[in-house]
Amino acid sequence: MKLVRQIRNMNIIQSAAMHRSSSVAARKIFYPAAERNKEPILSVLKEYIRSGPNQNFLEIGSGSGQHVAHFALYLPQVTFYPSEVDIGMLGSIVAYTKEISNVQSPILIDVTTNSDYWGAQTFRENSFDYIYNSNMIHIAPHACTVGLFENAGKLLKQNGILFTYGPYKIDGTISPESNVRFDESLKAENPQWGLKDIRDLEKLANENGLDLIEIFDMPANNKTIIWKKE
Repeated sequence: MKLVRQIRNMNIIQSAAMHRSSSVAARKIFYPAAERNKEPILSVLKEYIRSGPNQNFLEIGSGSGQHVAHFALYLPQVTFYPSEVDIGMLGSIVAYTKEISNVQSPILIDVTTNSDYWGAQTFRENSFDYIYNSNMIHIAPHACTVGLFENAGKLLKQNGILFTYGPYKIDGTISPESNVRFDESLKAENPQWGLKDIRDLEKLANENGLDLIEIFDMPANNKTIIWKKE
Protein backbone atom coordinates (compact mmCIF):
# COMPACT_ATOMS: atom_id res chain seq x y z
CA MET A 1 0.00 0.00 0.00
CA LYS A 2 2.89 2.35 0.76
CA LEU A 3 4.30 1.81 -2.74
CA VAL A 4 0.90 2.44 -4.31
CA ARG A 5 0.55 5.71 -2.37
CA GLN A 6 4.04 6.82 -3.45
CA ILE A 7 3.28 6.17 -7.10
CA ARG A 8 -0.13 7.86 -6.83
CA ASN A 9 1.40 10.93 -5.16
CA MET A 10 4.11 11.19 -7.80
CA ASN A 11 1.49 11.00 -10.57
CA ILE A 12 -0.56 13.74 -8.88
CA ILE A 13 2.51 15.98 -8.63
CA GLN A 14 3.41 15.36 -12.28
CA SER A 15 -0.14 16.07 -13.42
CA ALA A 16 -0.18 19.32 -11.47
CA ALA A 17 3.17 20.32 -12.92
CA MET A 18 2.03 19.61 -16.47
CA HIS A 19 -1.17 21.61 -15.93
CA ARG A 20 0.79 24.55 -14.57
CA SER A 21 3.35 24.48 -17.38
CA SER A 22 0.62 24.54 -20.02
CA SER A 23 -1.81 26.95 -18.37
CA VAL A 24 0.53 29.60 -16.96
CA ALA A 25 1.95 32.08 -19.45
CA ALA A 26 5.30 30.59 -20.45
CA ARG A 27 8.29 32.89 -20.08
CA LYS A 28 11.78 32.13 -21.30
CA ILE A 29 14.44 32.28 -18.60
CA PHE A 30 17.84 33.10 -20.05
CA TYR A 31 21.17 31.95 -18.62
CA PRO A 32 24.25 33.39 -20.40
CA ALA A 33 26.41 30.39 -19.47
CA ALA A 34 23.89 27.95 -20.99
CA GLU A 35 23.85 30.03 -24.15
CA ARG A 36 27.65 29.98 -24.36
CA ASN A 37 28.15 26.28 -23.78
CA LYS A 38 25.23 24.81 -25.72
CA GLU A 39 27.11 24.65 -29.03
CA PRO A 40 30.37 23.11 -27.65
CA ILE A 41 28.29 20.48 -25.85
CA LEU A 42 26.26 19.77 -28.99
CA SER A 43 29.49 19.13 -30.88
CA VAL A 44 30.31 16.35 -28.40
CA LEU A 45 26.82 14.86 -28.52
CA LYS A 46 27.04 14.62 -32.30
CA GLU A 47 30.05 12.33 -31.97
CA TYR A 48 27.94 9.73 -30.14
CA ILE A 49 24.36 10.19 -31.32
CA ARG A 50 23.52 7.96 -34.27
CA SER A 51 21.79 9.07 -37.45
CA GLY A 52 18.96 6.52 -37.39
CA PRO A 53 15.34 7.08 -36.26
CA ASN A 54 13.54 5.99 -33.08
CA GLN A 55 16.03 7.27 -30.52
CA ASN A 56 15.10 8.62 -27.09
CA PHE A 57 17.06 11.22 -25.10
CA LEU A 58 16.28 12.07 -21.47
CA GLU A 59 17.63 15.29 -19.97
CA ILE A 60 17.82 15.29 -16.18
CA GLY A 61 17.74 18.86 -14.90
CA SER A 62 16.78 20.83 -18.01
CA GLY A 63 16.93 24.19 -16.24
CA SER A 64 15.69 26.95 -18.51
CA GLY A 65 15.32 24.63 -21.53
CA GLN A 66 18.01 26.37 -23.59
CA HIS A 67 20.07 23.22 -24.05
CA VAL A 68 17.29 20.83 -25.02
CA ALA A 69 15.81 23.34 -27.47
CA HIS A 70 19.18 23.81 -29.17
CA PHE A 71 20.04 20.11 -29.30
CA ALA A 72 16.65 19.11 -30.69
CA LEU A 73 16.89 21.47 -33.65
CA TYR A 74 20.13 19.84 -34.79
CA LEU A 75 19.22 16.24 -33.92
CA PRO A 76 15.76 15.81 -35.51
CA GLN A 77 16.06 12.01 -35.50
CA VAL A 78 15.97 11.98 -31.69
CA THR A 79 12.94 12.41 -29.39
CA PHE A 80 13.86 14.55 -26.38
CA TYR A 81 12.35 14.27 -22.90
CA PRO A 82 13.22 17.32 -20.76
CA SER A 83 12.76 17.17 -17.00
CA GLU A 84 13.19 19.34 -13.92
CA VAL A 85 12.91 19.03 -10.14
CA ASP A 86 11.95 22.72 -9.89
CA ILE A 87 8.34 23.19 -10.92
CA GLY A 88 9.02 26.88 -11.50
CA MET A 89 11.28 26.06 -14.46
CA LEU A 90 8.75 24.03 -16.45
CA GLY A 91 7.17 27.09 -18.03
CA SER A 92 10.52 28.25 -19.41
CA ILE A 93 11.20 24.82 -20.89
CA VAL A 94 7.81 24.92 -22.59
CA ALA A 95 8.50 28.42 -23.91
CA TYR A 96 11.75 27.31 -25.54
CA THR A 97 10.48 24.01 -26.95
CA LYS A 98 6.76 24.39 -27.74
CA GLU A 99 7.39 24.84 -31.48
CA ILE A 100 9.92 21.98 -31.73
CA SER A 101 8.17 18.79 -32.76
CA ASN A 102 10.73 16.30 -31.43
CA VAL A 103 10.62 17.61 -27.83
CA GLN A 104 8.08 16.14 -25.42
CA SER A 105 6.40 18.15 -22.66
CA PRO A 106 8.68 18.60 -19.63
CA ILE A 107 8.22 16.25 -16.70
CA LEU A 108 8.76 16.91 -13.01
CA ILE A 109 11.48 14.47 -11.88
CA ASP A 110 13.37 14.15 -8.61
CA VAL A 111 16.42 12.11 -9.63
CA THR A 112 16.89 10.84 -6.06
CA THR A 113 13.70 8.78 -6.45
CA ASN A 114 13.39 5.48 -8.24
CA SER A 115 12.53 5.87 -11.92
CA ASP A 116 9.66 3.40 -11.39
CA TYR A 117 7.76 6.39 -9.93
CA TRP A 118 8.36 8.70 -12.88
CA GLY A 119 5.76 7.26 -15.24
CA ALA A 120 5.52 3.60 -16.20
CA GLN A 121 4.67 4.22 -19.86
CA THR A 122 7.75 6.32 -20.60
CA PHE A 123 10.38 5.32 -18.05
CA ARG A 124 10.71 1.60 -18.57
CA GLU A 125 13.98 -0.23 -18.01
CA ASN A 126 16.26 -0.28 -21.06
CA SER A 127 14.15 2.32 -22.88
CA PHE A 128 16.51 5.28 -23.45
CA ASP A 129 19.38 5.60 -25.88
CA TYR A 130 20.84 8.67 -24.16
CA ILE A 131 20.64 10.46 -20.82
CA TYR A 132 22.16 13.91 -20.36
CA ASN A 133 22.88 15.95 -17.24
CA SER A 134 24.57 19.34 -17.12
CA ASN A 135 25.90 21.28 -14.14
CA MET A 136 24.14 19.32 -11.42
CA ILE A 137 26.72 17.01 -9.87
CA HIS A 138 28.80 19.76 -8.26
CA ILE A 139 25.88 21.84 -7.02
CA ALA A 140 23.54 19.25 -5.52
CA PRO A 141 23.58 16.80 -2.61
CA HIS A 142 25.48 13.57 -3.29
CA ALA A 143 22.18 11.68 -3.30
CA CYS A 144 21.37 13.36 -6.64
CA THR A 145 24.56 12.00 -8.20
CA VAL A 146 23.85 8.55 -6.83
CA GLY A 147 20.30 8.72 -8.19
CA LEU A 148 21.54 9.88 -11.59
CA PHE A 149 23.84 6.89 -12.03
CA GLU A 150 21.46 4.36 -10.50
CA ASN A 151 18.57 5.43 -12.72
CA ALA A 152 20.80 5.72 -15.81
CA GLY A 153 21.92 2.14 -15.23
CA LYS A 154 18.28 1.05 -15.28
CA LEU A 155 16.86 3.26 -18.02
CA LEU A 156 19.61 3.11 -20.64
CA LYS A 157 19.51 0.48 -23.36
CA GLN A 158 22.50 -1.76 -23.89
CA ASN A 159 25.29 0.47 -25.30
CA GLY A 160 23.30 3.55 -24.23
CA ILE A 161 25.20 6.70 -23.27
CA LEU A 162 25.09 8.94 -20.22
CA PHE A 163 26.57 12.41 -20.86
CA THR A 164 27.58 14.52 -17.86
CA TYR A 165 28.89 18.07 -18.12
CA GLY A 166 30.50 20.35 -15.57
CA PRO A 167 33.71 20.93 -13.56
CA TYR A 168 35.39 17.98 -11.85
CA LYS A 169 38.28 16.90 -9.67
CA ILE A 170 40.71 14.34 -11.09
CA ASP A 171 42.65 12.07 -8.71
CA GLY A 172 41.99 14.46 -5.85
CA THR A 173 43.28 17.50 -7.74
CA ILE A 174 41.32 20.54 -8.86
CA SER A 175 42.70 22.81 -11.54
CA PRO A 176 43.06 25.57 -12.54
CA GLU A 177 43.01 27.93 -9.56
CA SER A 178 39.67 29.41 -10.64
CA ASN A 179 38.06 25.98 -10.16
CA VAL A 180 39.69 25.69 -6.72
CA ARG A 181 38.08 28.96 -5.70
CA PHE A 182 34.79 27.88 -7.23
CA ASP A 183 34.86 24.65 -5.23
CA GLU A 184 35.56 26.57 -2.02
CA SER A 185 32.68 28.96 -2.68
CA LEU A 186 30.27 26.07 -3.30
CA LYS A 187 31.24 24.32 -0.06
CA ALA A 188 30.92 27.58 1.86
CA GLU A 189 27.37 27.91 0.61
CA ASN A 190 26.48 24.26 1.21
CA PRO A 191 28.86 21.61 2.61
CA GLN A 192 27.17 18.97 0.42
CA TRP A 193 28.18 20.81 -2.74
CA GLY A 194 31.55 20.93 -4.46
CA LEU A 195 33.46 19.40 -7.36
CA LYS A 196 33.33 15.60 -7.42
CA ASP A 197 36.30 13.41 -8.28
CA ILE A 198 36.00 11.60 -11.60
CA ARG A 199 37.55 8.50 -10.00
CA ASP A 200 34.78 8.39 -7.38
CA LEU A 201 32.18 8.84 -10.11
CA GLU A 202 33.80 6.03 -12.07
CA LYS A 203 33.32 3.65 -9.12
CA LEU A 204 29.69 4.71 -8.82
CA ALA A 205 29.19 4.23 -12.55
CA ASN A 206 30.74 0.75 -12.50
CA GLU A 207 28.41 -0.25 -9.65
CA ASN A 208 25.52 0.56 -11.99
CA GLY A 209 26.78 -1.10 -15.14
CA LEU A 210 28.34 2.01 -16.74
CA ASP A 211 31.90 2.46 -17.98
CA LEU A 212 33.82 5.69 -18.48
CA ILE A 213 34.53 5.89 -22.21
CA GLU A 214 35.91 9.36 -22.94
CA ILE A 215 36.51 12.76 -21.36
CA PHE A 216 36.29 15.94 -23.44
CA ASP A 217 37.91 19.19 -22.32
CA MET A 218 35.41 22.01 -22.71
CA PRO A 219 35.52 25.81 -22.52
CA ALA A 220 35.63 27.55 -19.12
CA ASN A 221 37.49 24.62 -17.48
CA ASN A 222 34.59 22.20 -17.76
CA LYS A 223 34.45 18.68 -19.11
CA THR A 224 31.95 16.45 -20.85
CA ILE A 225 32.21 12.84 -19.71
CA ILE A 226 30.90 9.90 -21.70
CA TRP A 227 29.60 6.92 -19.75
CA LYS A 228 28.43 3.81 -21.62
CA LYS A 229 26.21 0.94 -20.52
CA GLU A 230 28.20 -2.08 -21.67
